[in-house]
This record gives sequence, C-alpha cells and structure tokens, in this order.
Amino acid sequence: MAPRTYPSMSRREVEGLIADGRMVFILDQYVIKADAWAPFHPGGDKAIRHMIGRDATDEVTALHSAEAREQMNRYRIGRVEGIWSNFIPPIQGGKFRPLAEVGPGDVIDNGPDCPTTSASSSDLGSRPPSPVFDDNVDGLLRKRHAPAGLSSAASISSASSVEPEDGGMSFLNSLTHEKTALDLEKYPSIDETTQANIVSKYRELHQRVKDEDLYRCNYWDYAIEGFRYVLLASTSFLFLRWGWYGTSAAFLGALWHQLVFTAHDAGHMGITHDFHTDSVIGIIIADFLGGLSIGWWKKNHNVHHVVTNAPEHDPDIEHMPFMAVSHRLLQSLRSTYYDHVMEYDAVAKFAIRVQHYSYYVLLCFGRLNLYRLSWAYLILGQGPRRGKAWWHRYLEITGHLFFWTWFGYGVLYKSLPTNWDRFVFFLISHVVPMPVHAQICLSHFAMSTADLGPHESFPQKMLRTTMDIECPAWLDFFHGGLQFQVIHHLFPRIPRHNLRRTQKLVQDFCDEVGIPYALYGFVDGNKKSRGDFG
Repeated sequence: MAPRTYPSMSRREVEGLIADGRMVFILDQYVIKADAWAPFHPGGDKAIRHMIGRDATDEVTALHSAEAREQMNRYRIGRVEGIWSNFIPPIQGGKFRPLAEVGPGDVIDNGPDCPTTSASSSDLGSRPPSPVFDDNVDGLLRKRHAPAGLSSAASISSASSVEPEDGGMSFLNSLTHEKTALDLEKYPSIDETTQANIVSKYRELHQRVKDEDLYRCNYWDYAIEGFRYVLLASTSFLFLRWGWYGTSAAFLGALWHQLVFTAHDAGHMGITHDFHTDSVIGIIIADFLGGLSIGWWKKNHNVHHVVTNAPEHDPDIEHMPFMAVSHRLLQSLRSTYYDHVMEYDAVAKFAIRVQHYSYYVLLCFGRLNLYRLSWAYLILGQGPRRGKAWWHRYLEITGHLFFWTWFGYGVLYKSLPTNWDRFVFFLISHVVPMPVHAQICLSHFAMSTADLGPHESFPQKMLRTTMDIECPAWLDFFHGGLQFQVIHHLFPRIPRHNLRRTQKLVQDFCDEVGIPYALYGFVDGNKKSRGDFG
C-alpha cells in the first residue's frame, strides 16, 4: 500500500484552525489534530493545550513511547515545510484570527512553492504586545556574556516589601525585565538559527542515548530496590509489635520515601515501557501502599514537564498563599492549571515575608496536601473516563480504600493504644519523607522562572529551569534519581538507574551548544533555593 500523502498547510491555515478551537500541533513536520483523543489522554488535556500551535516533536518524543507516537500519526491532517515558527498557545494568552479574516499583506499559501508566512500572521501578531519581548528582545539578543553570580529566582522579601502607589506593579515589571535580560545574556540566543542548531544537537544526543541502550531497564536494580522495601516494611512492623511506636513510624516514613522513586519511574513508563504494566505498578505503589493517586500525579507532572517553572502554568511552583518562588506571583496571577487566581492577599503577604523560615516546615507536611489533591482527582473524576485508561480510576479508588484500611484502621486505630500515640505515629511517619519534597523543590526553585518566548527550544528551556544535585554513587538510593533532574527532564523515560551514565553525555552536549549546566551539592543547592527566598 502506498504511503498516504497529506496536503501542505501554511502557517495561516494552522492559525485559522486554532482560531476555530481545534487542538493542533506540529509533530515531525506533520500537523496533528488532537481534538478526538485529548479527553482520553492519560496525562490530561492541559499538557496538550500547552503545545497547541507549537512544534511539539521534542516534547512528545521525550514523554511518549514509540507506540504512542505511532498512534498519533493516525491524527495527521497535513504537513508543513521548513522550520516551524511557534505560536503562543491559547492557554498561554495567544490570540488567533479565523481563516476568513484575511487582511492586507496576508498570504494564504497552499504548497511549498508559495510563501509560508506573512508578517501579520506571526506569533507577535497572535498576542498582545509584550513590553519584554517586543521592545527589548532585539537588543538583548546581541549580548552574549553572562554576568557573574547570577541568581535567577527573585528576592521575594524585597519585592513584597515594596508598596508604591501603583501597588508595586512598576517595580515587579522592572524586575521581570531584569530577570529576562539576565537569562537572555546567560543562555544562547533564541534566534531561529541558534535554537535550530540546539534542537539538532539534542536529537543527535537522543540517538546516542538510544545507541548506548540507556532506555533498557536493568531489573536487577529493581530487585535490590524491592529488597530494601521489604527490609524497611519488616523493620517498621517489628518495632510496631515491640511497642517502639516512634521508631516504627520512622521506618514506615522511610519506606514511603523510597517507594516514591519507583512510583515516579512507573509514572514515566521507565520500568517496563509498557503503558498498562507500568501504570499498574505505579497504582500498587502509590495508591495501595502510599495513599496517593498516580493518575493525579501524571496529570500534574506532565504539565510540569512541558511548562517547567512557568509561574502561571506550572503547578509544581504554584504554592500561594504559603510560598512564592517568583516575584511574578506577587501580581495575583491566574493559574491555568488550577483555573483560579492565586491571590496576593493579606495572608500571602504575611506568609511570604516569613517563607525563608517556614519553607522546611511546610515541606514536612507536603504529603497531606498530596492526599487532598489525590482525593479531589478521584472523587471528582478528573481523569479520563474513556480510552485505554478508563479503568485506572476504579483501581485507584480501590487502592485508597485498601490504604486507609491497613494504615488508618490496622495501624493507627488497632495497633496503637492511645490517641497521643496515634498522633505521634502519624506525625513522624509523614515528616520523615520530607527530603523527597525538598529534593524536588531545590531542583527547580532556585532556577529561572523567566519566559523567553515561544521560540526557545525544549532542551534549552529544560536546562535553564532545572538543576542537578551532585552526590557520590553510593548515595543514589537516598536521592532516588531525583538528583539528576536535568537529565530526567531531557529524557524522562530513561530508567533512573541509568541516569548517572547519561550525565556525561548531557554535559558534553551542554559544552557543545554553550548552555550552562547547573550542578550543585545537596547542601549548597538547598542554600541557594532557600536563599533565593530572600
């Protein structure tokens, strides 16, 4: 059978489809219309919405298996020629004109021999003017030297203490200009040629990763992990029987701390690389043993991976009113993920002034917030109700009932003699996993939250918004692969036991394309993250 041919589509035609409400993006030079399957996407539709109008080839490759990519080919509706110039997606504020609205200077082309774009259908014409990009970008791109001692996160304490007549907006806007200018100086130019070269080198790097078999999972590594889990669980149970309740709780917390890492691997299909197998592994670990929803995590985490450190889009840095990791959160931004305004109100003003003291205290109770988010996801049916993952919700609900039966009833109620013992056991078991939350936060909180525009490549954005933590190999079990966040964000599906081997390849790539590679020790990384709070 002859391969199917697709019509050549112009940028203006793609814009018209988006204006009509279609969810279209570019994948391997083909236009994909995702409307039919977006509601059934196991990772939720928000991640797809952030790719509308963009060349999503690298994001799709990083987050999906070859089989999933092949499925997407069924939804091709056309092809594009040359390097695609990204639109700003509607969810991020992009504005699009229906195809019928053709003004002077617009050219609607139908093939490779015709012009492929027009001045009035550029990305800048699809959004309100930006004081950062439209006024300053040309001059800033000419500067190529990074200033010493750059701190990319805002000093929130100083920002929140400024209360001029305009509510601090002028100061905050100036700070946005400053942070954007510093990033434009520190990182490679976001012009089309430079970013295309980075993408080309990144894809060569990906081929090297595959050639060195770094996607292959060594199951002996997980056998060792399983032995550690059994040892921690048995020790916790033994101390519980002996009446050493605090010690038992500490070992249970350590078990949850370790289990999170394998649930993370399964959520990224990094163990067997089979969707259903890894999903069931993740549900057993996260829901049945930990009381957390892996489905909620996928929906949240996929968005985090495509809009990393964007204050109004990335749920992993949206902790108002208790914490702000960017000065832009002081402007009462609207979260596109949670679909509500993150108010900079009286509570936020107080909490943010003391966040450099309350930071670790809040992290100690991070698991409680995960319970809340998990319950909301399952009870409200926020996951796909049809498609290949339709049954996951019911298995997860079963898992939560199982968790609160063995932990809530079996351990807290039946095995502990007094309410005080129950309180202390609950407190210790939930505080001990705190390093997981600290690990995730420090890998991003101290990095850039600036928006360099729609033309920044996926690999540069990941390297600009993520840091790695340096540690000896024997300590890898404690960090669980999360210390290699840079490598993980570039290649999310690599099994975590292969991340250390991948690090050298990524460092060579960074040297070749001139992107700084952020690497800190665990203590220094925490100092930088907490210090940037002011």
